Amino acid sequence: MQTIVIIPTYNEKENIEALVAQLLALPTGVCVIVVDDNSPDGTGVIVDRLSEKNDGRVSIIHRDGKLGLGTAYIAGFKQVLGGAADLIFTMDADFSHNPRYIPDMVEKIGQGYDLVIGSRYARGGGSTQTFGRKLFSCGANTIARFMLGLRARDATAGFRCYRREVLEKMDFNSIKASGYSFLIEMLFNVQRCGWRVGEVPIFFEDRRMCASKISKSEVIKALWTLFRLAPRRLTRKLA
Repeated sequence: MQTIVIIPTYNEKENIEALVAQLLALPTGVCVIVVDDNSPDGTGVIVDRLSEKNDGRVSIIHRDGKLGLGTAYIAGFKQVLGGAADLIFTMDADFSHNPRYIPDMVEKIGQGYDLVIGSRYARGGGSTQTFGRKLFSCGANTIARFMLGLRARDATAGFRCYRREVLEKMDFNSIKASGYSFLIEMLFNVQRCGWRVGEVPIFFEDRRMCASKISKSEVIKALWTLFRLAPRRLTRKLA
């Protein structure tokens, strides 16, 4: 199966080269698409160089500015769906999602799942986050699961593997969330369509370089997304 990893980036020059190297070294034989939001630190220039060196296994989508995590994923999805990829991963560029878990996630997909999440909260998972960040993350997941009826333990995780068919059936134009709450809305739509969702335990490592990009405005947007989607939880959308 052809596997592609989509990585949204903004100011990730300290991480991106090492991350791409680890991904290309995996036995699953992945290709990488970086979606860069015109990073001032030159992340895009680094990926351009990696693309030239790696015989088509690395490519980049250059965007004009910081347009939001959700739209970055959609840009990557649309490019992938124009090709022949079978499995599409999304992950962060900061090593909070370790590439070593990708073979386990591919194996889980092979057990009949349509979306597999690299989960901090599945049995055997964990994180290096501070107590305050763990409390915030657990609280956000609990609220999302309660309000939307989500069954995944780590509903806010961005480390995911989608079967191609799931994304082919997704109406991206109907997704209103553009920041981190995009992850919640995508999971909600996948579950509502009846696709099978599984989780693989991972150890989530807090950012190695730079600061967290989650702002207060992102928290407010996430709450609005929950209230907007909650009335739909009792209806099932046909895939």
